Amino acid sequence: MNGTIERLLAHRSIRKYKPDVPVTQEQLETIIAAGQAASTSSNIQAYSIVGVTDPERKARLAELAGNQKHIVECPQFLVWCADLNRLQTAAKLHDADAEIHMTTEAFVLATVDTALAAQNAAVAAESLGFGIVYIGGIRNNPRDVAQLLQLPKLVYPLFGMCIGVPDQEPDHRPRLPLSAVYHRESYSGEVIEDGIRQYDETMQAYYNSRAGGGRDTVWSKEVAARMAQGPLRPHLHDFLHGQGFRLI
Repeated sequence: MNGTIERLLAHRSIRKYKPDVPVTQEQLETIIAAGQAASTSSNIQAYSIVGVTDPERKARLAELAGNQKHIVECPQFLVWCADLNRLQTAAKLHDADAEIHMTTEAFVLATVDTALAAQNAAVAAESLGFGIVYIGGIRNNPRDVAQLLQLPKLVYPLFGMCIGVPDQEPDHRPRLPLSAVYHRESYSGEVIEDGIRQYDETMQAYYNSRAGGGRDTVWSKEVAARMAQGPLRPHLHDFLHGQGFRLI
């Protein structure tokens, strides 16, 4: 096993950071450059990153994301945005009336590009000794986030990312077994239930071993409860439509 794979397998979400240890400008630029090196569909690079260090703005983002205090406490917060505005701007350099087609495929391309770049950046940050955690709560109130960050049409905030030097050692959370996620040649539903049952046993032991212990639950029960809460963030469709993304 090489160092890169060891780094990937060692990933843990970090929500507590050492105070007064900043991410330097040089380190930030290196992290973003690593993100930019990620694969991108047809070289469109359809993402933008908004870096936030201002305490008041971080506090407001923390509130909008569900009062997640680690947004306030981390020295560097990044908001990763799917961005088709830059593509339209580029097109208008050659034709003032140019309008790129804002289809579901374009939305997917921008979303995937953003996620690929962010994960590259996350690995780069961890290689420099930082810890990260993704903040999907940014999508709780996307209109307010877009207004706060002055995002134009054709740009939407996908998720946030806290970066800082870890001040905690959380347990490594097990993942699903290979048999539950990898299919040979074609999708096989037969192996999924066995993989889930195996993972439930693993996660039950994990929950019981954590600080406090005694949590009587399994992964399948947790995700079933999560998905039974009703449609997740149903407001996103109207927000995206208002931002110019036509999901057709």
